[in-house]
Amino acid sequence: MKLRIIAVGKTSYPYISEGLDVYFPRIGRYLPFSYDEIPLNKKLGKLPVDKQMEEEAKLILQQIGTEDQVYLFDENGKTYSSPGFADFFQARMNAGIKVLTIVIGGAYGFHASVYNRASGKISLSSMTFSHQMVRLFAVEQVYRAFSIIKGEPYHHV
Repeated sequence: MKLRIIAVGKTSYPYISEGLDVYFPRIGRYLPFSYDEIPLNKKLGKLPVDKQMEEEAKLILQQIGTEDQVYLFDENGKTYSSPGFADFFQARMNAGIKVLTIVIGGAYGFHASVYNRASGKISLSSMTFSHQMVRLFAVEQVYRAFSIIKGEPYHHV
């Protein structure tokens, strides 16, 4: 299985970029992995929110392959413990999924067309985090999940 994470917008803060750079090679030891940011045009921010979401949706959907199984990080998604998140990945690998794509939306979430394309939603917490912080939390939890699957000591129960 190949894992793709797509994030809307550029990572703005150096400390988040540095944190992401720690986990990318770690995840890549477990499976083929890519992280793609969808740059946004500055003019997009001047549009009404619904139009921004619509334009972001077009950009997201262009990045997703027809056979990708897509999950969205969303505040209304299913919550997992870290071992449960590992089980989530293991189940998809066992099912023979070729490409699992996880999408981190912009500041306003997702347009209905992106929800319609998704197989499910995942919540990192019942708290709300900035879409910038979610990037780092997400990749850390992906790394943790695969360290659990492999029985490595990163995750302490």
